[in-house]
Amino acid sequence: MRTKIHQSFHELPLEVHMALRNSLLEHISQINEATNTVITTQLCLALADLILQMPSWQRAPLDLINRFSHQSYIWPLLEILTVLPEELDNRSVRLGENRRTEVLADLKHCAPTILEFLIHCCTVYGSSVNEHTHIISRALRCFTSWVYVKAIELDGLSDSVVLNLAFDILDFKPHEGKQSSGALCDAATECICTVLQSLEDNNNQQALENYLFTNILKLEVSYHISVANEDESKSVDYCRLFTELGESFLEKIISSNSAAHFQHAVKVFDLILMCVGHHHYEVAELTFTLWYVLSEELYQKNNKELTELFKPYIERLITALCRHCQMEPDCEELLDDADEFKDFREKVSELIKDVVFIVASDSCFKQMFLNTQAPGVTWDQTEAALFVMQAVSKNVLPTENEVVPKVVEAILNSPSSTHLAVRYTSVLLLGELSEWIEKHPQVLDPILNFIVQALAVPGLGAAAASALQNICLKCSTSMTRHITILLHILHQVDSLSVTNTAVIGILKGVAAILNVMPHSEITVLLRELCFMQLTPLIQLIDQDVVPIKGTTSDPVLWLDRLSSVMRHVSITGVRDGDIHPCKPVVIEIWPILSKTFNKYQKDDRIMESVCKSVRFMLRCASQHVCEVLEGLVSQITGIYCEYKHSCFLYVGSILVDEYASNPQCVGGLLDMLEAFIKPTFHMLETMDGLKNHPDTVDDFFRLTGRFVRRAPVPFLRSAAILPIIQCGLFASCLDHKDANAAVMKFFHDLIYQGQSAHSALDFMERRELVKGILDQFGQQLVTSLLQACVFYLHTYMLSEVGDVFVEMLEFTREEASRWIVSGLDTLPKQNNGGLLTATPAQLNDIHVSLIRSNSSKSVTHALKDLIRLYR
Repeated sequence: MRTKIHQSFHELPLEVHMALRNSLLEHISQINEATNTVITTQLCLALADLILQMPSWQRAPLDLINRFSHQSYIWPLLEILTVLPEELDNRSVRLGENRRTEVLADLKHCAPTILEFLIHCCTVYGSSVNEHTHIISRALRCFTSWVYVKAIELDGLSDSVVLNLAFDILDFKPHEGKQSSGALCDAATECICTVLQSLEDNNNQQALENYLFTNILKLEVSYHISVANEDESKSVDYCRLFTELGESFLEKIISSNSAAHFQHAVKVFDLILMCVGHHHYEVAELTFTLWYVLSEELYQKNNKELTELFKPYIERLITALCRHCQMEPDCEELLDDADEFKDFREKVSELIKDVVFIVASDSCFKQMFLNTQAPGVTWDQTEAALFVMQAVSKNVLPTENEVVPKVVEAILNSPSSTHLAVRYTSVLLLGELSEWIEKHPQVLDPILNFIVQALAVPGLGAAAASALQNICLKCSTSMTRHITILLHILHQVDSLSVTNTAVIGILKGVAAILNVMPHSEITVLLRELCFMQLTPLIQLIDQDVVPIKGTTSDPVLWLDRLSSVMRHVSITGVRDGDIHPCKPVVIEIWPILSKTFNKYQKDDRIMESVCKSVRFMLRCASQHVCEVLEGLVSQITGIYCEYKHSCFLYVGSILVDEYASNPQCVGGLLDMLEAFIKPTFHMLETMDGLKNHPDTVDDFFRLTGRFVRRAPVPFLRSAAILPIIQCGLFASCLDHKDANAAVMKFFHDLIYQGQSAHSALDFMERRELVKGILDQFGQQLVTSLLQACVFYLHTYMLSEVGDVFVEMLEFTREEASRWIVSGLDTLPKQNNGGLLTATPAQLNDIHVSLIRSNSSKSVTHALKDLIRLYR
């Protein structure tokens, strides 16, 4: 019943609304203590959704209190009053802004009575909280939901019975033996946190601010008791309160005019850091958002004196986080990728990178190194300090000569008996110091020797491969003399304890070295790199080996490695008339990839990897390998017609991007497009074709969009343009982010060609072609976009739609204005349930906002205003 009311209430005739209401009320009146809580919640949600969509039922909360205020109905009554504001804030209930405003005004009118009822509940049942946990926790939840939607105003809450009870629940008094249940503490915490969050939008509540600040600070003793009792749930509650207090008061703390006032207000940071020191890292993690917000505020203000005030707190934070990052002393292995603790350490690393500027990276790096040199330091303490050093090392100045040399020396001289985790983090740290190594070439050889040895050590392979990749990328010029060693490593790499991802990283680094080598040496080295991957692939094809995913029998493994090489080879400085160093290798590679296309053409996964390799193969040599085009186009269009792998459309878009600027290639590329269109449209025109094949929509409109940009006149003249536009109009309502973005980009670029004079020779022709298209499809396009925004698209997808509107307004503001008026007029003014959606005045305001817009941002704001009227 709840689902029907939630999703299909508009289908009900008006005359049965009252009967449905009475039926629901009757069902709720039969709830008792034995009723399943799920049934109760669903009935209450159903009634709440009915109230929201039934404008004839005014002051519904008052009716409910009058009917259900008897003690036996308190539970369902509180549940209804709780979920009603929550459902008002739930955008999946498509009420529209006008109805939401009406309901909120109605709730505000009822709020004094609701507050009086909640005070009654807290007074009657609050004297014996633990005996009435169920009622009190629901009363607090109810209060919270009304405050959250701003139905209950903050005025007068500074001495509220409800808030006083919430603090009383959280204030553990050992001498009274009072200790509240976890559910009660959670409800009280949520209640106070919601009030704190509301304060951020209302700065004129000094009495309430003082009340909250004073009472939250008093909870320090209770926090310590929760730690002593090992009650992590309550420690989490107190940490949430302290952190929320810090976030709510952060702006005022930062803006404190006097040192005395700052020292008073900043006490909250002492409490938060106290929580960061909790022995469970999950508690510390609750504070991370606050530190991110603080670092952003300090970075934006760029005030040295202000930053200095917070420096001691960040130093304490990093020290505490370093301690949390310590592995268990009896741990003998590395952390598993699925380990939650490893995930926590990654979050710590990101946080430290964000806040370290407050204390200076060099200072942090130095302090952590000193920690590793302290007497009696254990391996887990050393590893944690190295982990923090690794996080900040990229910010250490490459000219630093005091600490980093000592660190490098200590790592290079560490004995083989050192704990595996320490060695692992040490190797990663060397990789992160690649910028420093570049400026100190004298240490490159011993570091490289250390890393190469680590590649063969079980457990260290991934770290060594990562470090080697970083050093190759950053020190490519110095690494050219080591190219032979690197190639030897790559020949042996599958016998080492290194993952395929790590191998791909090394290949990336070695390819970067080729980019700085003499052109005369590149071809031979590139051929060797590529055929390391292609020789096993040829064997798989010739021996008809059945692919097993993730193993050396999987063609994707070798193709991905080949792609990594071709992707990162970028040769510059090839003179006219010279043979591009990559061309001979590409000419040799292509027949093997063609053979792979034919062998595995039924397998979508393998085809995607071959297409990726072809993409980077073409990119690395571009116009120098036109001779492969004819065979490539013929092959991909033939396989696409049979198997419809969308990755072939993407390869087509790469061909257009690379070769459409060559007039001799345009005709063949348009023929390729025609060959793609028939099977594509046949697939997309089936039932739910657009929805079921978003990758095809994405890749097809990437292809057509590149035609618009690279060969606009031939493309706009072609017979294909009209059906493509019609397909785009249908696809504009597709709620798949990437697919819709490709469609919007196509329309944006098409209109842009009509006003961009980057090629004056054909500008007038382009403008006339675009004008003809808009004369025919402009109204349809605007109407489709408006309807898509209102009924189908997520709000995060609107900026791309905004780009299209901006181009259209730039091209023909007067015509676009008329199209927008007509498009808005197609939108419903009421829904089937009789709820007002948009008034003529509101739609007129949207129209004015749109036609006055000169940026995608302003159009997006106007579209969001429009959407709010319908959702």
